Formats: sequence, C-alpha cells, structure tokens
Amino acid sequence: MYKIILVRHGESVYNQQNLFTGWTDVALSDHGIEEARIAGRLIKEAGYTFDIAFASVLKRSIQTMHYILDELDLLWIPEQKSWKLNERHYGALQGLSKIDTAEKYGEEQLHLWRRSLTVRPPLLKKDDPRSPRLEMRYNQIPDDQIPYGESLKDTVDRVGEFWHDCIVPLIQKKEHILIAAHGNTLRALIKYLEDIDEKTLTDLNIPTGIPLVYELDDDINPIRRFYLGEDEHIERKTNEVANPHNVNE
Repeated sequence: MYKIILVRHGESVYNQQNLFTGWTDVALSDHGIEEARIAGRLIKEAGYTFDIAFASVLKRSIQTMHYILDELDLLWIPEQKSWKLNERHYGALQGLSKIDTAEKYGEEQLHLWRRSLTVRPPLLKKDDPRSPRLEMRYNQIPDDQIPYGESLKDTVDRVGEFWHDCIVPLIQKKEHILIAAHGNTLRALIKYLEDIDEKTLTDLNIPTGIPLVYELDDDINPIRRFYLGEDEHIERKTNEVANPHNVNE
C-alpha cells in the first residue's frame, strides 16, 4: 500500500484581505504560519514521515512545506518545486477584492469565474505588470504555455501532466511524499486520484492547513482517504473555505 499526504497552504495575507491571489506571490499570514505548524504536528503525532516534498513556486506553498518539515525535523529531505503546482491563474482578477468584483460584474458572473470548469476570468494583457512573463521564475516556460488567466480545466490539465510524469513514478518507487499546494491544484490532484466528475470537482472544498492522507493500491487507486485532526476542527475549517464570501484562491 502506498501513501501520500496533501496539504493546502495556510492563510495568506491576500486571503486575510479577501483578495483574489492566483499567481500573485504573497506570504503566509501569522495565522497561516500557525496553520502550517499545526499541520506538521498532526502529521508527526500520526507517525508519518517523508522522503521528498513538493510545492509550487509560490512562497505561501513553499513556506507551508517548510513549516511542516521543520515540525518533523525533515528540512533536509529533497524538495521539488514546479509552476505546474501553482494555484489557478486568476488573470485580471488577481489583487481585486471579491466584494468589489461582485459589485462590478455581479454575483452570477463571479460564481461562474470561480466555480465553472471551463470559463476563464478576464485575461491579463502581456504587458500588464502582473504578467508572469515578466518574472524570472517563469523564464523556462515556453511562450505558448504561459497563462494569462486559467479556467479550472486549464489548471486540471497542467496539474494532471505533472502528476502522471513526476509524482506517480515516485509513488511507485515507494517514496513517502508530501505535497503542499493550493486549493485548485489539490482539487485537480484529487480528480486524478479519484476520477471524480465535473460537479463533484467544482463543489469540492479542501480546508486550509489540514493534512489529507491517501492510501493507494498498486494501481494508484485510493483505498481510503482521511483528514488528520479532530472532526469538529476539520468541519469548521471546511465550512470556512466553502463560504462564498471568502476568497482563498
């Protein structure tokens, strides 16, 4: 039996301000740091360890990974960071408040941008100061792969490629793996793990800072999945991210 643990990063400073984040590289808030440390303690108390850890190239994901590994005294293990584990790119919505966006475009349009599988947000222009093409960390991405705004399906596709090419082979080598990433990228990973349908995917809510354990069979199919921690705490955190008035993306 194989095992893998997924953790959604703790609260960021943009989450705290209820702003669309996407590929904006913001740090964890003090609360988010504590969420990450608690996740590490839960993993330690449950007796899990890791051989390798994955994160996106965004600091809130990397910081979450490091705080967890610090709690486990595993900061020395190999790490892999990839833009393909980045949060969904929210295009021109990035940096805007959910409240202002709803007032400008309407709640229905906002819901489509956030929860539709195929609808993209308004795209960034290539010369926009927020363009990923202007950041050194994305220099290796071919021009035709650089996103200026993504639908959930776009995110699922890029995460799926990374899952099959980079993570599954390590699972099959019996590596113990931690992935500290984002709400939409973890939803994408769960889609590939469980082959869930569109409605289940778009309705899926993953709480911040709660380790999600998958036990997998020889074909990398889930035997079972479960969160670590107290049921009441898990339910409260899940309800927080399900609140349509909160932006955790």
